[in-house]
This record gives sequence, C-alpha cells and structure tokens, in this order.
Amino acid sequence: MNYTRRAGLVALAGIASLALVSCGSGGTPSEGGETVAAANLDGTIEKPNLTLGFIKLTDMAPLAIALEKGYFAEEGLNVQLVPQANWKVLLDGVISGELDGAHMLAGQPIAATIGYGTKADLIAPLSLDLNGNAITLSNKVWAEIKPSLPTSGGKITHPISASYLKPVVEEYEQQGKPFNMGMVFPVSTHNYELRYWLAAGGLNPGYYTAGDVSGTVDADVKLSVTPPPQMPATLEAGTIEGYCVGEPWNQAAVFKGIGVPVITDDEIWNDNPEKVFGLRKDFAEKYPATTAAMLRAIIRAQQWLDADGGANRAEAVEILSRPNYVGADAEVIAASMTGKFTFEKGDTRDAEGFNIFFDKYAGYPYYSDAIWYLTQMRRWGQIAEDQSDDWYATTAKAVYRPDLYLAAANQLVAKGTITKDDVPETDGYRAPTNEFIDGVTYDGHKPNDYLSKFSIGLKQGDRVTASGVSGS
Repeated sequence: MNYTRRAGLVALAGIASLALVSCGSGGTPSEGGETVAAANLDGTIEKPNLTLGFIKLTDMAPLAIALEKGYFAEEGLNVQLVPQANWKVLLDGVISGELDGAHMLAGQPIAATIGYGTKADLIAPLSLDLNGNAITLSNKVWAEIKPSLPTSGGKITHPISASYLKPVVEEYEQQGKPFNMGMVFPVSTHNYELRYWLAAGGLNPGYYTAGDVSGTVDADVKLSVTPPPQMPATLEAGTIEGYCVGEPWNQAAVFKGIGVPVITDDEIWNDNPEKVFGLRKDFAEKYPATTAAMLRAIIRAQQWLDADGGANRAEAVEILSRPNYVGADAEVIAASMTGKFTFEKGDTRDAEGFNIFFDKYAGYPYYSDAIWYLTQMRRWGQIAEDQSDDWYATTAKAVYRPDLYLAAANQLVAKGTITKDDVPETDGYRAPTNEFIDGVTYDGHKPNDYLSKFSIGLKQGDRVTASGVSGS
C-alpha cells in the first residue's frame, strides 16, 4: 500500500480516537481553552520533509530510533536529524524555523513562552524520557570527600548528600578561590537538579537577577554553562570541579579516569522528567497531520527502546555510537543505557531505570512536570516576582500539550500498536510525591506551598538584587 494513503487511513481511524480524548478514554478533556489539533480529513502530510535537531546525548535515542527503524518513513515523513553545537544554537534553530522540531531541554519551551532569555511560542507535546543525568566530581574533590562517606558492605552508601561537599567548598572559600561546577544551560534540568542537590545539602547555588544568566548572587558554589560533549575536557582542564550532565558524559569521565559520578538524578528526584520534543506552536497549528505523524513515530520508538525489559538496548547503543548521533564509544554508552551505572572503577551497580523512554507513561507531558520547572525558575530568581497558583497552571497548559500527545497515542491504540493501558488516565497531574533526596513533598496543584518548604530558595515576597535577597 502506498504509505501516504496508508497514513491517511490511520488519520481517519484516529478521528474516533480524538473523540475518545475528549470523552476521557486514555486522558481527559483538554483544559485552559486548548483544543486538539484538527486532523486533516484526507490524512495528507502537509510537510513531509523535516529537519529535527538534537544534542549528542543518549536521551536523543527516540529520534534516532524513529529514523533508523523506519517509523518516520512509515508515517510518510522524510526526516533529517542534525546535531547542534549547543542548546542555545538548537533553541534559536527551532525559533527561526531552521529546525522543524528538536530534542529539547524541558525548560526551554517553558522559558521561551514566559520570555525568559528569549520570547517565542513553543510547545512540548511529548516528553522524551525520565531520568538519565548524573553529577560528577573531579578526582581531586572526590578524594577529599570519600574518606568521610558512609559505607555498607564495603561500598559507598548512596545517595550521597552534598553536605559532604561543604568542608571542601569552605576550604576553597578560605583560600579565596571560587568552587566552580558546570551545567549545560540556565533553564536545563541539569541546572535545577544540581541546584536542588546542593541546596538539599546546605550549599547555596546562587540566585539570578534581571538580565543575569550566571545566577551567582549569594552563591556558595558558582555554576557555569558548558556544552555536554565538552564537560569531560573542561573538568580535566581544571576549569570546573564537577558538573551535572546527561550520558554518556558522566561515564566518559569514569572511562577517562578524570572524575567520579557521585549521584544520579533519579536519586535526586526519582523518575524525574528529562527532555521533551519541542516545536513552535504555529508549526503544530499549520501542520496538524505532520505533527501527529511525528508524535506517532516517536512514541513507537520509545516503545521499542523499553520493549521486553530493554532487550533492544544493545542495538540502540550501537546506533547511538555512530558519529552522526552521539559518537561516543559503544562501551561508554552501554555503561548507562543497558541497566548498569558505574560510579567509579570497581563500583558498578544495577540501574535498571536510569533511562526510561516509554514505561511509566514517560512520554506523556504532564502539566505538573512543567509546573515543577516553573517553581525552580521562581526559587532561583529566574522568575523575579511571586506568581499565583493559577498562573503556574495556566502557563504549564500553554506549553505542555497532552491533547496532542493523546491524539497521536490513541491513534496507535486504535491500530493495536500500543495498548489502552499504555496511555494514562489522568487530569494532567502526577500524584503528589516526596521521592526527592530531601523528602520534600511536591504537589503540582500547590506550587506556592511547595516553594515555602525550602530553607534555601526564594520565599513569598522575596526579590533578588546584585547585593542579595530582600523581602520576607
């Protein structure tokens, strides 16, 4: 069968699924005035030739697999995947239209929508994965903290609190030296995870002021931006003493013998949302059938990546190791992608959930995930003023688009590609959770209550200036 015609039949079959979305099967009615994108009645792909961007990280895997396993092609799409130099270049490419969509930091479409850094109407109709990051320290710093760490059965007890880092940071301060760490972008999950870990251990990672992208006001630890593939070299050069990044760049430090990962992000926040598939809002509105086709292909790739307990991960590692994708040694990529994680040589542990792409509804873009990112932007001063709980909810619903995800997913359910049980029944919010390293409970319905619980971070009424925090 000609696939353009086949895609049309799938889209027609999906019309019934769209109705299911609005009546609560595998989802709930869209909120905040959002509507499911209208499907072309003839199923025509409006824009079959697409260019999608990515950064060389293992969590771009759904895009690589969708291309290599033919899922994009089966949807009538001719996709070119193009690596980007850094997250800023990638963001600019999506905004300008040079890229039709991209593997994006979850915070990027949110920040663009509220006008932090740049202003653009971007959306996230799909989450690419859960977990996948870690924090690595230099050998020098690791050697200083290791003797004080508790052990069990001859191995270091995890998770490791940042409180063990405090004496080292204080020693640097006494010597008049800054303690520098790297993260990949000011609105990255990595920035917020690193800040969360440091603050939970009693170290202030600093606050942002208007027009300030360094965020170092009142900082005990100075954080700076380094593109992911450059993290190991920057650490080796001594420019930074540690970093938070996605794989394979933590395992690369282990293999090169230059650093030691001390905590994975699922130990900071269990099953935390990571990257998203981001695109311009007007693209989705202008090309609804194309958008749905992209989402179907990516969902199928996510399913393949998690199928049969990770049986396909070895093949995924080989694909990702190719120069046109991540381009790291397969052994390094496999160290985290196949259910194991090495903290230091001789200490490899089971990490079955280190990368989750489909299981646990990993692809569904929960409003509460977007709200968590917004709370961290407010906590550290990127959002300068207090905002109401309603503002957080409305902003999240403008960016995260479960209506588009559900339309595509329910089309796959109608085909029998995935099951009804693979699509969550939800109001768009995860249940409240306290699975954070500090045990603080997060309820996406109550963002201001959540922010009030932290000893380090902005409180109601606080403002940041170059001289410090004032207000409460």
